[in-house]
Amino acid sequence: MKPVLLISLLACFLSACEKQEANAPTPPAASPPAVEEKKTVSAERPPPAAGPGSYADVVERAGPAVVTIRAAKRARAPQQHPFFNDPRFRDFFGGIFPGAADTPPRVQMGLGSGVIVSPDGTILTNHHVVDGAQEIQVELTNHRLFSAKVVGSDPPSDLAVLKVDGKDLAVLPLADSDRVRVGDVALAIGNPLGVGQTVTAGIISAKGRSTGLSDGSFEDFLQTDAPINQGNSGGALINTRGELVGINSQILSPSGGNIGIGFAIPSNMARNVSEQLIKTGKVRRGQLGVAIEPVTPELASKLGMKEVRGVMVGAVSPNSPAARAGIREGDVILAFNGTPVTDGNTLRNQVASTPPGIAVKLTTAREGREQEVEVTLGEYQPATAQRRR
Repeated sequence: MKPVLLISLLACFLSACEKQEANAPTPPAASPPAVEEKKTVSAERPPPAAGPGSYADVVERAGPAVVTIRAAKRARAPQQHPFFNDPRFRDFFGGIFPGAADTPPRVQMGLGSGVIVSPDGTILTNHHVVDGAQEIQVELTNHRLFSAKVVGSDPPSDLAVLKVDGKDLAVLPLADSDRVRVGDVALAIGNPLGVGQTVTAGIISAKGRSTGLSDGSFEDFLQTDAPINQGNSGGALINTRGELVGINSQILSPSGGNIGIGFAIPSNMARNVSEQLIKTGKVRRGQLGVAIEPVTPELASKLGMKEVRGVMVGAVSPNSPAARAGIREGDVILAFNGTPVTDGNTLRNQVASTPPGIAVKLTTAREGREQEVEVTLGEYQPATAQRRR
């Protein structure tokens, strides 16, 4: 019995070993040498479009060329009743009363912005920022201070040119504002309410706007919804390439604060005005000598016009360039030197931007017939022009 039992136990032991070996995990196969994976883009699944980018690089380049302008204006307090100047009356109450003859003038500080357009310190700003100022200080973004002098100022366009003694200053290049399109992104840079340089973003909302608020109303504003507030006047409106497209000038608001309707003087007008101010200290503008009216659909039908276009001559000044060229009341001006006239503001600015004494060609319509008329422009005189083109 014992040999048989021993043989049986040995058989069971061998069988258990075979099962354990069969159930043991198989060792992993040797991995091949690592090969650098090359990333490929499937032609069927293009990468997602990039999201909105940052304007930080543009602002970093443009910001140093936008400055803060502080203009000091001295004004005497309003004159009060004459007895305030009586020494006995003042001695009785003690002190000096506001408005007395020996009351020192008050200093009013105006705040605005400006744009450096030449490395040696030529600065563009608004006329209303520096109008009447006795002292003007310019502060750069690095807090350097300069005293500035007025090279020239032009109330009709609300532009002024200042000069500081600097060198190698940051500048903003001027863009061609005629190529600006409604819908383009626009960034406004300035010092609103004295809080420090501030950048706001929006778009060009409209072109060729006129508000009638400037002296002389030579307006051709770019409208923007980039937030503009008090202190932004004279600052920069730039495109996404960091080029100056306008000088911020006005806002429309029932409260005096920004509601998204701001206006900037186009860079092409700023270039024309500033070049004349730098060269001669004043701006000369052409004048045609007509008063104009819009062409409405009803008026176009009465005049036998197939479409509504141009502007109608409502009156002609005697002995004016228009009168000498034979232009009459009721004529419709369709184009100025080949450029279509879309409204009265367009014609006014086309005439004003042309130097006096230059001969221009007007395309006019009279009794349904078109003709070209050559007119040698006169010179605009603010005191007597009375908004005539």
